Amino acid sequence: MLVDSHCHLDFADFEADRAALMQRARDAGVGLMVTISTRVRQFDKILALAEAYPNVFCSVGTHPNSAHEEPDIPTETLVELSKHPKVVAIGEAGLDYFYGAEHKAVQAEGLRRHIAAARITQLPLVIHARDADEDMIAILRDEMGKGAFPAILHCFSSGPELAKVGLELGLYVSFSGILTFKSAQSLRDIARDVPLDRLLVETDAPYLAPVPHRGQRNEPAYVRDTAAVLAEVKGVSLDEMAGITTHNFMRLFTKVPRDAAAKAALALATATVAHHG
Repeated sequence: MLVDSHCHLDFADFEADRAALMQRARDAGVGLMVTISTRVRQFDKILALAEAYPNVFCSVGTHPNSAHEEPDIPTETLVELSKHPKVVAIGEAGLDYFYGAEHKAVQAEGLRRHIAAARITQLPLVIHARDADEDMIAILRDEMGKGAFPAILHCFSSGPELAKVGLELGLYVSFSGILTFKSAQSLRDIARDVPLDRLLVETDAPYLAPVPHRGQRNEPAYVRDTAAVLAEVKGVSLDEMAGITTHNFMRLFTKVPRDAAAKAALALATATVAHHG
């Protein structure tokens, strides 16, 4: 079984064919998905989606590119909203200087509030980092010194130093379709050095479709293509990588019920037997 640890099922890109998309994910062996919040004020929509599907969970948080739109969401609100059984993570929050360099201070303040929520709840913080390695390293070191919190460097596309520091601080590293791009050899080199027990895979759908779907709308089924390349990089089989990343996901996302994972795996196995039968 594979897990898409980061997608955006609430986006308008999926309105027309969400049911078919969910079936394609099952057909590709994707048993669980986490649909990620980008704006707390739109959290109800995210939650409704998670409640509609037994194998979909969600996060709560404000994307750094939306931080200036929601500068007043306190840590207490994040903690309170995270009490819902379907909320298994905080974020995504972080620093993005590619699009939002003019809002650096607001992004940093927002990130620290999300870190505080992750520390209180012990739910994993989904970290978005783009063109901000130095500041991200400084904040992570500073905040981890105030008390440990679980976290994941999602859709990793940063430099080796952020990966190194993140691993030293106990973070997990998640790879998206970028890993499959011909131009991403430096990223594959970083992935080669990430320990097997810290790896996750994701789509970040509808963005960043992996090869051979590059340029198309991304969707959870395509996490299989990224996992296949990651398996090749690490010198293991796709089945082994699926098992490794799913095990890591369950270790990090501790609030996902074990019976939900078991039911998802059973449903996939049953469907496979029926298909081949």
